[in-house]
Amino acid sequence: MLYILRVRFIVYVLTIFLIPFFALAVEPNEILIDSNLEKRARIISKSLRCLVCRNENIDESNAELARDLRILVRERLSVGETDKEIINYVVERYGEYVLLKPKFSLTNILLWFCGPVMLIFGFFFAFLSFSKNRSSEDIVLTTEEENKISELLKD
Repeated sequence: MLYILRVRFIVYVLTIFLIPFFALAVEPNEILIDSNLEKRARIISKSLRCLVCRNENIDESNAELARDLRILVRERLSVGETDKEIINYVVERYGEYVLLKPKFSLTNILLWFCGPVMLIFGFFFAFLSFSKNRSSEDIVLTTEEENKISELLKD
């Protein structure tokens, strides 16, 4: 009996953790017959961001816009366009935000370096604030204060 409960528990845990890996939003009517084209479509879809869900690729998103983009990618693959042409077309229509990994260019160099620069400034200002607190001058105690301290330490 205990063995059966352990096996069920393991099956439930594996099911909970493995379902997200197999859950894709690609519907059966979207899948291309040619397996090579379908593989290319999946690769392209994983590099495009769903504009509704923000941090999901269009392959995993259930949004209507993501579905439309998946269909657009598959239609363009069927016509014979290259992966780069399809990605460029989608970027022209929706902007560079649609890419999960944006290109490194002069137009977005500020976005690429803003995070690391702010982190460095944060460390610098934190270091300055801590060093000011530690570099206080030596405090000279009066004889009364020294006597009070010695009395307190005796107790």
